[in-house]
Amino acid sequence: MTDSTSGLQDVARFTEGFGRLRTEIAKVIVGQDEVVEELLLAIFSKGHCILEGVPGLAKTLLIRTLASCLDMSFNRIQFTPDLMPADITGTEVMHADPATGERTFRFLPGPIFANVILADEINRTPPKTQAALLEAMQERQVTVGGRRHELPDPFFVLATQNPIEQEGTYPLPEAQQDRFLFKIRVKYPQWDEEYSIIRRTTEEHETTIGSIFNAQEIREIQRIVRRVPVAEPVVHYAMRLVRSTRKDGEESEATPDFVRDYVAWGAGPRACQCLIIAAKAKALLHGKDHVSIQDIKAVAHLVLRHRILTNFHAEGRGFTVDRIIERLLETTPSEEPSALSHGEVRKVLRP
Repeated sequence: MTDSTSGLQDVARFTEGFGRLRTEIAKVIVGQDEVVEELLLAIFSKGHCILEGVPGLAKTLLIRTLASCLDMSFNRIQFTPDLMPADITGTEVMHADPATGERTFRFLPGPIFANVILADEINRTPPKTQAALLEAMQERQVTVGGRRHELPDPFFVLATQNPIEQEGTYPLPEAQQDRFLFKIRVKYPQWDEEYSIIRRTTEEHETTIGSIFNAQEIREIQRIVRRVPVAEPVVHYAMRLVRSTRKDGEESEATPDFVRDYVAWGAGPRACQCLIIAAKAKALLHGKDHVSIQDIKAVAHLVLRHRILTNFHAEGRGFTVDRIIERLLETTPSEEPSALSHGEVRKVLRP
């Protein structure tokens, strides 16, 4: 965003597109404004996300509605205990040429080959099958029979999961959780929202959803997000926040006592990357052409809650991951210059 006019136009395009998407989604989804915003931030940041909540909170409906607003391919994968990795990625099948009788192997693509993937109840299947998504999420490809097969671009995995305390669920492997940009908590609706849901779903009601973006437009928005400038003090704050979750390393002496007492495993470098890219999208959402420390704080829970592993002391005392993150936000020092807080970004950016 070196040219101010171009930068303002990019910001306007982002906020206008965001508003149109929210309007279309609101035709089907009642309330859940915060969840909708967080889900769209993940899409514009080119990230995957998990929606966690008890059954019946419209997690699947929300993702289906979002897919209807995007002119891109969409597949739903229902995760069950008997689902196999090949059921997701695809497999090679024997093909016989009727003319020559020659037999060859052909790749039969699985449902993973789509722009938007709804991984429904992802923690209902064992870790072996969950891990089938790992290469796809990180490399945007799958390997079957020694051959690599590229996935469509853009590519998003939007997973729903039930709380792990519910019967018949398996925890996601830490390496797989780290590939998700966000973990979004879906809560029960408010009184007036639940009333609207009941009235809307028990009466004759038809809704038409319009397509807002195609694949090319989504890729362009993702490029706009990555061009948002971030000052060095803001990057340093994100690093301090993440490094404060670790009990090992060169700065372990400065680790807060509550982290030493309640955290078994801290967040890795990918958390810093996710904080920055998500904060860029958050800044654009509010019409800004730069990232501030407040933007980092706004996405901290979404980025960190599935990257910090608590120990049994925390579980026994009810010290949740979100409470740990809240304490970190309160205690992590910031060095945001006054110039940055007033929007004078170019004075603190390196050339």
